[in-house]
Amino acid sequence: MTKSSKEIISKLGPLIGLILLIIVVSIMNPSFLTISNIFNVLRQVSISAIIAFGMTFVILTGGIDLSVGSTLALTGAVAASLLAGGIDPIISMGVALILGLILGAINGLIITKGKVAPFIATLATMTIYRGLTLVYSNGKPISGLGDHASFQLFGKGYLLGIPIPVITTIFAFAVLAFILHKTTFGRRVYAVGGNEEAAKLSGIHADRVKIAVYAISGFMASLSALILTSRLNSAQPTAGESYELDAIAAVVLGGTSLNGGKGWIFGTLIGALIIGVLNNGMNLIGVSSFWQQVVKGIVILLAVLLDRKKD
Repeated sequence: MTKSSKEIISKLGPLIGLILLIIVVSIMNPSFLTISNIFNVLRQVSISAIIAFGMTFVILTGGIDLSVGSTLALTGAVAASLLAGGIDPIISMGVALILGLILGAINGLIITKGKVAPFIATLATMTIYRGLTLVYSNGKPISGLGDHASFQLFGKGYLLGIPIPVITTIFAFAVLAFILHKTTFGRRVYAVGGNEEAAKLSGIHADRVKIAVYAISGFMASLSALILTSRLNSAQPTAGESYELDAIAAVVLGGTSLNGGKGWIFGTLIGALIIGVLNNGMNLIGVSSFWQQVVKGIVILLAVLLDRKKD
């Protein structure tokens, strides 16, 4: 088998896995393929998929971001408190998005300027951002967001029969796929992840690239926060817990290497759908939530082992 054939099979692997999973779940419970259930799966996947799109950039540089769940909670709490205080929804959402961008950039600065390993740096900020959320919200949900139609539509609305969170996910995917695969910045992300020293010798400012990818990751987490806050019509201080694991799992299941430099964002979309179909399918066939955690863990472990074998 030629090298190009292996690469094609490697890229198509997640998609084939998703199709097989859909076939198995559909046979076990035919109601899976109803339009309402498919939209339900897509709506549930939207939040983790958007976070995973940002995580793809980070992992392609050889890093990892464990703070996305806490970033989601903090930015969601800030947006909710502004709305509850009567601030215009557009301004409230803009502040939350900028805050997410700044929190992500702080991660990047700690990693590049502080020379701290990404795992340790984002593990620390994960705790800090979660603590700030609890301090800011006093440990209580923030509700009373008002009846702003534009904000309500963002998480619960439909356009031409399609849930708006799904449309937002498609739009985010298209924009980030263009940035990653069609721009100079995207090529620099791959270069830094593939061989950082070689990238520096070729004139790429690796630190700026890393700060930018963590800022993107924070921004995408805050975008997910707005969808979740709108859907629940409140902000929960515990929101986003374990979302970082789902995002990392989606990226790895999609074929992106944890060592950096290899992968694509389309694979991340497929990985997020695999997790969504797996969750929904296990609910439909009555698997207990305890066993669902076990199954998800095994799937993630298998994906990591396959990734190690490829490298």
